Amino acid sequence: MARSPGAPNGGYSPDRWTAMAGMCVAAGMVWLSFADFGVAVPTIADELSVSLPALQWANNAFSLSTGALVLAAGRLGDVFGRRRMLEIGLVVMGLVSIPAAFTPGVEGMIAGRALMGVGAALILPATLALIPPMFPVEEQPRAFGAWMAVAWVGQAAGPAVGGLLTGLLGWRSIFWINAPVALVGLWLVRRAAVESTDPNATRHIDLAGLVISAAAAFCLLYGCTAGQEDGFTDPVIIGLLVGSVVLAGLFVLVERRVADPLLDLRLFSSRPFSGALVANSVMNIVFAGVSFLLTLYLQEVRGYGPVAAGLLLLPSTATILLLNPIGGRVAARRGARLPVVLGLYLLGAGTLVAAVLGTSYHYAVLAVGLLILGAGLGLMSIPLSDTAVAGPPEELAGAASGMFKVTSMLGGAFGVAVTVAVQQAVETNQAVSRARAAGLSEADAEQLGNAVTDSKLADQILASVDQTTADAITAAYQEVQAVGTGRAVGLAGLVAVAAAVGLPLLWRQARRTRA
Repeated sequence: MARSPGAPNGGYSPDRWTAMAGMCVAAGMVWLSFADFGVAVPTIADELSVSLPALQWANNAFSLSTGALVLAAGRLGDVFGRRRMLEIGLVVMGLVSIPAAFTPGVEGMIAGRALMGVGAALILPATLALIPPMFPVEEQPRAFGAWMAVAWVGQAAGPAVGGLLTGLLGWRSIFWINAPVALVGLWLVRRAAVESTDPNATRHIDLAGLVISAAAAFCLLYGCTAGQEDGFTDPVIIGLLVGSVVLAGLFVLVERRVADPLLDLRLFSSRPFSGALVANSVMNIVFAGVSFLLTLYLQEVRGYGPVAAGLLLLPSTATILLLNPIGGRVAARRGARLPVVLGLYLLGAGTLVAAVLGTSYHYAVLAVGLLILGAGLGLMSIPLSDTAVAGPPEELAGAASGMFKVTSMLGGAFGVAVTVAVQQAVETNQAVSRARAAGLSEADAEQLGNAVTDSKLADQILASVDQTTADAITAAYQEVQAVGTGRAVGLAGLVAVAAAVGLPLLWRQARRTRA
């Protein structure tokens, strides 16, 4: 593993914590960009007159391109240098954010966030893969703890940061703010980070694996997002979802046969590694989906502005930071599996508490739920990253960190798509049932049901009736949206609890091991 020649302290650079600061700035920028868009969705929808599914594509474009390319980016880091890939990623993300901020329509916004995701794909595996070669074993838990704290606080505080930027500087600032942040990260990394490569890696890139894995991710997320508009019984949507499973199986077959695979399947011979990936997928599915729904709920149902909505979601950051070091200490004494399983239980419990908003809203209850789920995230974040990235052999650090981030990004995008789909299905059924009960014709009932998830149709209906009727329809829309949000959030909580119950069956090795 390449390090700076002549570095003291057993080959470790004395500037490694300065480098760690730059790596955390880079990772924080990525996770803020992942999480700060949702709170601006209502503002963007009003200004550009676009629908929620269209803006979901803008939201998911970032995750999709990152998730599709992060494995290849990890491989590129192994071959050409992890610091080099990190620097390129910072430049790409910083430069692309400027034109993306001033795009005139939703299509340009989707393209801009997809290109930002390319930079993010280069950044994430590099920042994680640099930790094992740059830090001695005894310092690695602290380094991973710092990285994971930044990652999860970035996600948890993303709505607050996005709300503040939207309220003070306009929604376009959530894009262009990345340029100065990227400059800071680039300066710190170039000043202090040590280059790291896998000296045994060949320069061959598994193009077949790259194309197949990207196609599988695209089919999955496109099917989940488009299914909200076209219906999940649509033959095209069914074909896309089935195709994603088939392509995933084909990817495994290809990786077994190529000489230099994009993903070294030896990683999955470790039960702790596989368990960590499952847990990481679930925590990202749940948290990303719940955060996206709550930002919309607080604005569209409770009437808060983007600044207030973002700030109201901040409580989880407190318990993430509080429990983050505790999770690392528990893992050191009792093994990583225990804090991960406990964290999943807390994540599920907190999410189920937050789901109460579907029937009656009290912010104190929502805040308690956020505090509990934040405690779960904090408790398991360090054990997960330490197991998934530092656990495998050092020469596989790039592939391991890449796969870890695949589950993060695709899990987050999948979580948003599925929870919104559940929410909208519940809302539509509720609206149609209430319209029928009120004596409306079948056609009118269906139209009102569709209007719940189509802002343009809703505006047309409200503009065609008197103010009293419009107010009554708006109140009914808000009520069914609250029910839909509560049930979708509750389902996410049950997923986390089910994962906590089942994880010990997969992750049977309770004690942390290092190759």
